Amino acid sequence: MEQISIDIKGLKKFITNSEIEKYAKLTETFNTALHEKTGSGSEFLGWVDLPNELNNIQDIIDTAKEASKDIEIMVIIGIGGSYLGSKAVIDALSNNFSNYINNPDKTKIIFAGQNISEDYLFELLNFLKSKEWAITVISKSGTTTEPAIAFRILKNELEKRYGKQLAIKKITAITDKSKGALKQLANSEGYKTFTIPDDVGGRYSVLTPVGLFPIAVAGFDISELIKGAQYMHKRTNSDSNYEDNIAKQYAAVRNALYRKGKTIEILVNYNPKLHFIAEWWKQLYGESEGKENKGIFPASVDFTSDLHSMGQYIQEGLRNIFETVISVKNPDNKLKVPQDEMNLDSLNYIAGKRIEDINKMAGIGTSIAHIDGGVPNIKIEIPKINEFYLGQLIYFFEKACGISGYALDVNPFDQPGVEAYKKNMFALLEKPGFEEETKKIKKRLND
Repeated sequence: MEQISIDIKGLKKFITNSEIEKYAKLTETFNTALHEKTGSGSEFLGWVDLPNELNNIQDIIDTAKEASKDIEIMVIIGIGGSYLGSKAVIDALSNNFSNYINNPDKTKIIFAGQNISEDYLFELLNFLKSKEWAITVISKSGTTTEPAIAFRILKNELEKRYGKQLAIKKITAITDKSKGALKQLANSEGYKTFTIPDDVGGRYSVLTPVGLFPIAVAGFDISELIKGAQYMHKRTNSDSNYEDNIAKQYAAVRNALYRKGKTIEILVNYNPKLHFIAEWWKQLYGESEGKENKGIFPASVDFTSDLHSMGQYIQEGLRNIFETVISVKNPDNKLKVPQDEMNLDSLNYIAGKRIEDINKMAGIGTSIAHIDGGVPNIKIEIPKINEFYLGQLIYFFEKACGISGYALDVNPFDQPGVEAYKKNMFALLEKPGFEEETKKIKKRLND
């Protein structure tokens, strides 16, 4: 069976084997700590063994089929980990032009609650007026500002459109098992619900109903996604050797690079379907590692597009960056460059070549140029983009993130800094209970 691989030959000029070995030894300890739940944040390690413990897959699949009946659009309401993971998988598996294709057998997914843009919500409401639609709302508390606003507005619109009793049947809530505003409302109204596990944080929740239900509604095979995660779980378990465990290898080399002053990691892809995989990855690593004035800053680029914008900086800018390139071995389709009699564009030298072969040569050439320019390169290759390999990739990144966070000596499973902006926003909005903060921030703005 083909599997995801990691290639670190692009690091030879930048870190020594002994520097890697130092972190390789640490990863043994930290991987074991994840499985035995002995490290910091151990109360949020439910994701580690989750692929082997899911017991409601068929309920998710059946409910997704039922929820998709007689609708064109499912609006997924959530922010951060409550939408990035499902969007990443759905985008990766979808036709690049699926939004423009009229396919009555496929439910289109639209996201809301991931911003507070008045234009976005207004235009969404106008768009939905001519569609048959339903809502999936995802929030552990039900009070997170962005999704709570979107849900209030969209629920109100749904009830006006269909009447309250029918609207209730068109709302699915994914929330806490026993507490919180959304759980209380779901119980009161009678919404179909799925549970967000208490011991799984939002950015690690793709393989819970948070990610699985929207992916299933979109028509993709979540059983294969789980099988891929199970495969990677086995490959990276606490008994696996460093040489066989790519999560340990990735965590080790990125920490070795960090200690050499490489403080920014750029995730690179050469397939536009992977754009939101990078967006999900940025939250996973940024929110997990960026603490106590430590951490590798996660950035991303879409090549070759961004070679014509960010390429100059990557080639010759400040040398505190390294790249991790996701390469897809086998695309789904074949297309060759045709011969042209006039050859005014001078492209006949590649006539007959597959587009993917040209893309691969662009990737190799770029990596060589960047290495020569002082940018270390890591390559992660996935055999193809499908549910099985995406399940592997998701679990691989999650496991490596936990190990890497421990290597940085931070708790990879909390996010205390996220609350800072919320307190200021609540004070400025004069939320009850924030009276003193309101006085202070208004005085600060007027000084």
